[in-house]
Amino acid sequence: MIEKIINGYEKVFGAFKGNIYFAPGRINLIGEHTDYNGGHVFPCALSMGTYLAAEKRNDSILRFYSENFPESGVIEVYLKHLINEKKDDWANYPKGIIKLMQEGNYEINRGLNLYYYGNIPNGAGLSSSASIEMVTGVMLNDLFNLHIDIIEVIKLAQRSENQFIGVNCGIMDQFAIGMGKKNNAILLDTNKLTYEYASLYLKNYSLIITNTNKRRGLADSKYNERRSECDKALSILKQYADISALGDLTIDLFNELSRHIADDTMRKRAKHAVYENNRTIEAKKALDDGNLDYFGKLMNESHISLRDDYEVTGKELDTLVSLAWKTQGVLGSRMTGAGFGGCTISIVENDYVEDFQKNIETEYEKYIDYKPTFYVVEIGDGARKLY
Repeated sequence: MIEKIINGYEKVFGAFKGNIYFAPGRINLIGEHTDYNGGHVFPCALSMGTYLAAEKRNDSILRFYSENFPESGVIEVYLKHLINEKKDDWANYPKGIIKLMQEGNYEINRGLNLYYYGNIPNGAGLSSSASIEMVTGVMLNDLFNLHIDIIEVIKLAQRSENQFIGVNCGIMDQFAIGMGKKNNAILLDTNKLTYEYASLYLKNYSLIITNTNKRRGLADSKYNERRSECDKALSILKQYADISALGDLTIDLFNELSRHIADDTMRKRAKHAVYENNRTIEAKKALDDGNLDYFGKLMNESHISLRDDYEVTGKELDTLVSLAWKTQGVLGSRMTGAGFGGCTISIVENDYVEDFQKNIETEYEKYIDYKPTFYVVEIGDGARKLY
């Protein structure tokens, strides 16, 4: 891959004398819609991601090129003129973290030639934007000897997406990409930013991402709606318990207090947040005990809760998951991401991976009229310098 990146760089910018960096994509194994409710998430970094060949210039011009968007050509901007411009499209993501580092008084005093190549599938919900931000952050930290702690790079990347791009994301994507560890998932407390690794050696099993290939038109408006419903439920429960987030509640305490939430829908939303947070903590215990069967059961319960209590799945995701549950060799399957389209994640016995893909593709097409896409993925390390 390094040779491919160097060849690509040289076709665009000429002889290469710089460095190469990599930041993975990520998948959330369990713990959905818990981050903004002060709970835990359980993501891992993937072996696919974004590669960046970078070299300093002798002026103050930044030149961006992506092999994934060749139609955009080379995008040029000045270091002192970093604003979010629609015409710059994907390049706004690296521009944002450069701008945030400048505002943090980190000295970036020369222009750069930047060649990006990503093998994260478009639209698969594996966080290509955060991958671009993090690979840029790691590159700047190294090339300019900024000595920034990786957690601070993660925070800068999240702030860039919030403030420069204008997307109100949590910190999970950048954190998983920055702190990923091969064959490990990360139990992250999104409220306190404390974390623990959990070994995830799948042995005779594979991790399969299945893309519904549905456009997610509803996701943003429904996300805001769910967030508002949880906030309202929290404001009611705060009158009866000393809590700052739904993630502070145990299942027993929630069951005791939930009668105070008169609205059925609001109560269901809060129930999901509390129960899903508990499932995420249980998932870490299951992996520590080497109990993949229980981990798979928790995945299934997560999907049911997202379907029935949080109502963010939809026909396509439910079809994929129900087909997976009926397929031999599947330990567990659930939607992953915001919902209303996107992907499912399944743990499948290696001997049945081919059958899993073949059977689900056939049946899904019968119900939905088009085919899903499958990615058998590996759990990899976080953002880093390669060369």
